[in-house]
Amino acid sequence: MDYIHLHEMQFYGYHGALPEETKIGQRFTVSLSLAVSLEEAGVTDDLDKTVNYAEAYAVVKEIVEGEPVKLIEAVAERIASAILTGFGDKVEGCRVRVIKPDPPIPGHYRAVEVDITRGRFS
Repeated sequence: MDYIHLHEMQFYGYHGALPEETKIGQRFTVSLSLAVSLEEAGVTDDLDKTVNYAEAYAVVKEIVEGEPVKLIEAVAERIASAILTGFGDKVEGCRVRVIKPDPPIPGHYRAVEVDITRGRFS
C-alpha cells in the first residue's frame, strides 16, 4: 500500500471538556496518513488519479476550526469519517493523529494526543 502524509498541520480550535477551552480556544496539531494506491498517478502524472493534498487539508481545517466538541477523540473520528466518505474509493484507510499541545491540566509533559486508524482494509 502507498501513503500520502500530511504532517503536523496547525490549527486553532475551541474543543475541550472545560468551559475555558471552548471560550479561549487553543492550538491543535493534526497529522494525517492516507492509504492510497499511487501507482497510476505516478505513471500518468494525473491529479485525478490521486488525492489532492489541498482538498484533504481543507477537510481537516474545517473540522478542527469548526464546531467544538469536548474530546479530541471526537475530532479524530470526524476527520477520519470525512476523509473516508469524501474521497470515495481513492482512500482505502487513514490514520489521524490529533495533538493538543497545551491542555489545561497540571503536570509536565509535551502534549496529549490521540492516534486512530480507520478504513476499508481487506
